[in-house]
Amino acid sequence: MKGGKSVISEENKRLCIWLKRQRQEKGHTMRSLSELLGTPHSFIGKVENQERRLDVVEFIRYCQALEVDPAEGLRQALN
Repeated sequence: MKGGKSVISEENKRLCIWLKRQRQEKGHTMRSLSELLGTPHSFIGKVENQERRLDVVEFIRYCQALEVDPAEGLRQALN
């Protein structure tokens, strides 16, 4: 299996949609969220466009920056 294929799973797609919706509902731009995370804003774009996966620690930090429950994101991804 090619490395890129796993990024485009249905579960990852649902998770990315949820993360983007949470960012928008919290009133963050990609740039403002990237500043909270200490990452380039392109990082946020790559996550939301499913060009990059988050590891577990990154996912938790992402959720903490958005002040959302990581468990809710996992539920969204798995349903």
